[in-house]
Amino acid sequence: MKNYLSCRSTTTRALLALALFTAGAGLVVKAGTFGPEATNTASQRTLSFADRVAYQRAVEEVYWLHRIWPKENPRPKPSLDEVMSQEQIEQKVDEYLRNSQLLADQWQKPITPEQLQTEINRMASHSRQPEVLRELFAALGNDPFIIAECLARPL
Repeated sequence: MKNYLSCRSTTTRALLALALFTAGAGLVVKAGTFGPEATNTASQRTLSFADRVAYQRAVEEVYWLHRIWPKENPRPKPSLDEVMSQEQIEQKVDEYLRNSQLLADQWQKPITPEQLQTEINRMASHSRQPEVLRELFAALGNDPFIIAECLARPL
């Protein structure tokens, strides 16, 4: 039951750690992916709200796949659509974008690609479930920009 009810922030941290882990394991996100040489390219890319919602849904699907369904519950584990609405996913995206803007306003500068890379590195180095982090990366197309925007930025 404890695994089933595990804290979402712990799962999110584990996923981010997997991203960092992949840098050391030779996977998609490598150290320096968002360094100065990549800043110009990354800063030219944007994600629409709809894109972010679609990626958030993919992330939630991975999280839900790894949620343990209690043996005490005789019913089969429901689908993600049965437990999380599109509106709830949109609210999550809206909240992390709002929080990101609040930080940018407080610091009087936007969150940088380097800061996002640092968060990805932290996630990878502290992951207790690197296989889940790899699944999250795969769900985001193993794209470093999308991983940074849709896994690191929310944290």
